[in-house]
Amino acid sequence: MNQTAGMNRFLRKLGGALWVIPAAFLTGFFLIPLGNILVVMVTRGGVLSLNGIMQPLWFTIWQALLSTLLTLAVGLPAAFVIARYRFPGKDTLRLLSTLPFILPTVVVAAGFTALLGPRGLLNTWLMAALNLDNPPISFMNTLGAILLAHVFYNTSVVIRVVGSSLAQFDPRYEQAGQVLGGSPWRVFREVTLPLLRPSILVAGLMVFLFDFTSFGVILLLGGPKFSTLEVAIYTQSLSMLNLRMAGILSLIQLVCTFGITLLYGKLNSQRTIPLMPRLKGEGVRKPQSAFEKAAVGLTAVFLVLLLTAPLIALALRSVLSGDPAHPFSLLYYRELFINRNNSFFYVPPISAALNSLGFAAVTVLVSLGFGLVAAYALVHKRAVRRWLDPLIMLPLGTSAVTLGLGFLITFNRPPLDVKSFPLLIPLAHSLVALPFVVRTLQPALASIPASLRQSAASLGASPWRVWTEVEAPIIRRSMLVGVIFSFTISLGEFGATSFLARPETPTLPVAIYRFMSQPGALNYGQAMAMATLLLLVCAAAIALLDRLQGDEQKEI
Repeated sequence: MNQTAGMNRFLRKLGGALWVIPAAFLTGFFLIPLGNILVVMVTRGGVLSLNGIMQPLWFTIWQALLSTLLTLAVGLPAAFVIARYRFPGKDTLRLLSTLPFILPTVVVAAGFTALLGPRGLLNTWLMAALNLDNPPISFMNTLGAILLAHVFYNTSVVIRVVGSSLAQFDPRYEQAGQVLGGSPWRVFREVTLPLLRPSILVAGLMVFLFDFTSFGVILLLGGPKFSTLEVAIYTQSLSMLNLRMAGILSLIQLVCTFGITLLYGKLNSQRTIPLMPRLKGEGVRKPQSAFEKAAVGLTAVFLVLLLTAPLIALALRSVLSGDPAHPFSLLYYRELFINRNNSFFYVPPISAALNSLGFAAVTVLVSLGFGLVAAYALVHKRAVRRWLDPLIMLPLGTSAVTLGLGFLITFNRPPLDVKSFPLLIPLAHSLVALPFVVRTLQPALASIPASLRQSAASLGASPWRVWTEVEAPIIRRSMLVGVIFSFTISLGEFGATSFLARPETPTLPVAIYRFMSQPGALNYGQAMAMATLLLLVCAAAIALLDRLQGDEQKEI
């Protein structure tokens, strides 16, 4: 009994003390850098332009709105088909729909460039077939390229959010409508759709937030003609050295994203649609009528083309040599290790890969360490949950470009500057990964019955032994999921890294961007090769995540 009371006291003291650690980390590396952006905006000199503010702001809003509407138009039918029908390849399609969500923007941009760019597969084949001198498809640096990439990226969000609600939807409501004589279309319009509206709004707002803060897609596919707030911040700070203008743009961007995030949280908390856990297979059936079969078939084919065509084109383009006698070659992969131009600034791609892996490893350690501490504080100290949880989630509503600018302004003197302290890069990555890690660990910790800890304590186990032999095995799978999330986020992060990476220590996304920005077929091929390697790593991570989630469902 004394041991049990001692364990309860220990947990209360633990929760009361642990909140200080993540709060200090977020204050030092998130709140202070954001505050310094405001200081720079007020104190630094620089040219201000109303047109330079309104033009990127207006384009950011309307391209995000248009991208969201197109994504919903694609994602809603896909969510309904995947949630309601049984068909061959459904599990593979669900896995494919998850992959784009964690793909680095440079990989997606390289994929669409390999498919539809001037040297892309379609243009190359059409030029050869029609004997043309110039590429017939003009895709790069267009609004269509931006919109298509955003739809590719965010369709998975709609499928996950709306599809999850559909999968748990209480079927008795629809059955009651059918019993009362309603046609399938009328039941869907007057019963299903109104009840799903909150989930659709939440998904749409989430997609809008991602499109609003899009950086890599705009920079790599839109070109200089299109400038969002993110691109304008990047250009004003690094190209024009106008930190005052960059600070004002960052403030506007922060206000907008925080407002969107608050609205999202409010809508998400008001999702009160009647859900009911279903038996396995309940409400899921094979398509029966010709219309249903056609709808399922067309939706599946369209999704497969949308989600795989750029990635397949990327892999193919990385091994096409351009020599009719030997069309397939590993030339571009071999050239990754050779400095053909004897450039003093050349960094072998293998070094960029090692930089990315090293930063990702540090990101895993930092985000998992702080995530565990924060999750324990949230579970065992309810008094701090009201303010600590929103503080942890704030980086999700902050663009990586703004975060990179804040780091660049704040940590500019030794020993805390980019040159003297390269760990600033994984620290920035950890801020982005921390909310995902906490959201993964917190439910697992909260699900552990207090009786397990108390039983172990009553048998004489110390708090450390309770952790190692009781709690750690239970949350092990959630910890591994958090590790995979933080690793892949770090590996593909481009926005903040573009500010912080030094010329001699680029990461893979930065190196890919450099190669894509330089003229010449060799540079283009090397960018395709590096992007393919990064794609394979992300695909392996997604496959492992799906395996872990499948094993967890089997255990349950």
